[in-house]
Amino acid sequence: MKQYLDFIKHILDNGEKKSDRTGTGTISTFGYQMRFDLSKGFPLLTTKKVFLKGIILELLWFIKGSTNIKELVDNNVKIWNDWPYKKYTESAEYKGESMEEFIEKIKTDEAFAEKWGELGPVYGYEWRHFEGKDAEKDQLKWVINEIKTNPDSRRLIVNSWHAAYIERMALPPCHMAFQFYVRNGKLSCQLYQRSADAFLGVPFNIASYSLLTMMIAKICGLEPGEFIHTFGDCHVYLDHLEQVNLQLSREPKPLPKMIIKRDVKDIEDFKYEDFELVDYDPHPAIKGKVSV
Repeated sequence: MKQYLDFIKHILDNGEKKSDRTGTGTISTFGYQMRFDLSKGFPLLTTKKVFLKGIILELLWFIKGSTNIKELVDNNVKIWNDWPYKKYTESAEYKGESMEEFIEKIKTDEAFAEKWGELGPVYGYEWRHFEGKDAEKDQLKWVINEIKTNPDSRRLIVNSWHAAYIERMALPPCHMAFQFYVRNGKLSCQLYQRSADAFLGVPFNIASYSLLTMMIAKICGLEPGEFIHTFGDCHVYLDHLEQVNLQLSREPKPLPKMIIKRDVKDIEDFKYEDFELVDYDPHPAIKGKVSV
């Protein structure tokens, strides 16, 4: 996708070296926006192969309101493994287990998984159980009902940034708030992402929220419109420079198409098997280390 390559170029051309929480170091700049017309194809990167199964299963996990990695681990989705493993290695219970041994314990030991696979009140929890003083709000269910009944509202917002709970989260939300907009029978979504790992995270975020927009459009009887991706801190980690330059050397290919195969009426009824990606012919995958 040209939009993504332009985003990478912008960071490299306009960013400056900056220290960060992980100690890796970044090239960082502040403020950027990309737009994707979902009628022109599904915005999954073609300059490297992207792990779509992980994107879909993580999104379904968010929608359930889940906060424990066991469900993802059981499906060989590794997106969230690094943060609970790091917490475990810093505990008195750590006995030198490797990441692989830690994950095997998550798979096979329910009590261990319940304790060490828990991430705290991260995305899915905030989407479905945003807590206030006297009540909690199912933001996702509420916003879908509003889209159906009050589509011109300017309050079609889901917020993952619960300031009172940040310290309880394994990772404070990077993609922290999203807003829907209905016009001429089409549903668009704008995401605000406070912190954007341009190489590893952003390709997942583009695809995930584009798919979420398609899913909600489907159950609301609308067509997908645009996905608009707005950023705060945009950065390339210093240990990803070789990888992003390799991507910049590759010519983007035509976008694939995403088909939702079943006439789903409720957001909680979607299953992995409901999605079919066609005509995806990416360049080979490029690996990179997650900074935690």
